[in-house]
Amino acid sequence: MTTPVIELRNVTRRYDDGPPALHDTTLSIAPGEAVAILGPSGSGKSTLLNLIAGLDRPSSGTVTVDGVRVDRLNEAGSARYRRDTIGMVFQFFNLLDDLTVVDNVVLPARLSGTASGAAHRRAHQLLDALGVARHAAAYPGRLSGGERQRVAVARALINKPTLLLADEPTGALDTASGDDVKRLLNELHADGQTIVLVTHDLTLAESCATRTIRLVDGRVVADVTRDVAAGRTR
Repeated sequence: MTTPVIELRNVTRRYDDGPPALHDTTLSIAPGEAVAILGPSGSGKSTLLNLIAGLDRPSSGTVTVDGVRVDRLNEAGSARYRRDTIGMVFQFFNLLDDLTVVDNVVLPARLSGTASGAAHRRAHQLLDALGVARHAAAYPGRLSGGERQRVAVARALINKPTLLLADEPTGALDTASGDDVKRLLNELHADGQTIVLVTHDLTLAESCATRTIRLVDGRVVADVTRDVAAGRTR
């Protein structure tokens, strides 16, 4: 049996005396899955993503990613975990406008201790593979939204993460750019990348994910796996 890359056990997260943002959630995600987390605003999607990323801690329960008990990490350990295990893609790209495209991509590798030459070689390889190599020396503000998101994906992949987390990756894009990012996510999944994406966009989930988990009021209300070969859900 395959060991899950993500495993949450009875996870609850409270922020105040009100209802929990996430309530007694148990789920596991296998290596190579592409999973979409769906739900309305306030359903717990971002809380779940933040717990997996080690940006937040559960009030109770356990979070294990790639064999690491993320809920037990201190601040320094959480930073190392994100650097070594997680690649993150955000709705608004989070690129540094005063750095060139290639320097944005290289930054996480340099912070992890990768030699400059090796980091730049991998960055240029990724930019080439993602179709934005011609913009390596440009600044992000000169790029379209879709191009900036491709740069953000290159940055997320620079340290060869076990897990790619995407938070509304097409939310700030026009339709054509959004379609480009969908194709990119499908290509990454086809290459074996484990992906968890949070989205309001049902079409994004249907086009990129082989499994959808729906949250309502902090609870998992549906968990559906799509049999791609047979065109069925189960």
